[in-house]
Amino acid sequence: MSIEPHRDPRLQRLRTKLEQRPPEQPTESTSEATHAAVALVLRQRLDYDVLLIKRARSDTDPWSGHIALPGGKWDVSDTDMLHTAVRETEEETGLQLESPRHHLGGLDIAGPFTQRVPELTVHPFVFAVPTEAEAWVNSAEVETVLWVPVPLLRAPESRGTTRIMLPGGPQTFPCFKIFGEVVWGLTFRILSDFLVRAP
Repeated sequence: MSIEPHRDPRLQRLRTKLEQRPPEQPTESTSEATHAAVALVLRQRLDYDVLLIKRARSDTDPWSGHIALPGGKWDVSDTDMLHTAVRETEEETGLQLESPRHHLGGLDIAGPFTQRVPELTVHPFVFAVPTEAEAWVNSAEVETVLWVPVPLLRAPESRGTTRIMLPGGPQTFPCFKIFGEVVWGLTFRILSDFLVRAP
């Protein structure tokens, strides 16, 4: 039998380590393209799994084919950035997140380092769901979904580097190498931030 996230002492310890910041609300004058939110979803197992997606390949998507956290751009109909993360996660993976039942807190706001992608402010939120929670490909923007064990992300053999071709030439970035995929860039930095805070 699974333990509800709000009753799991491990998650309560994690909750206390996460900075509690109010969801940041873009103003009406803010372009929705400049703000996005992602969900770092933990599924309870003996340890925990993290939900990742592989984005579908598309000539119009600067993150085409990348491993990412579910999420997307803020929409004027969203009440705040937390709502954006919840809405986008359901649209992409079918997984319904409830706040405050599943919401644990936020991670540091981040953004891309390279000029090859649009300027973006990304708001990461951490959630926990029960053992029986399922996710699936629910959008043409997603190729597949992956549940990745947190211990695998912590394992030294999962760390490495990858060379990415940028307008100024190839550049080396730190990454995770999991299930034959490379996780780098913004997703790598958000996951690394989480791993530092997680008990």
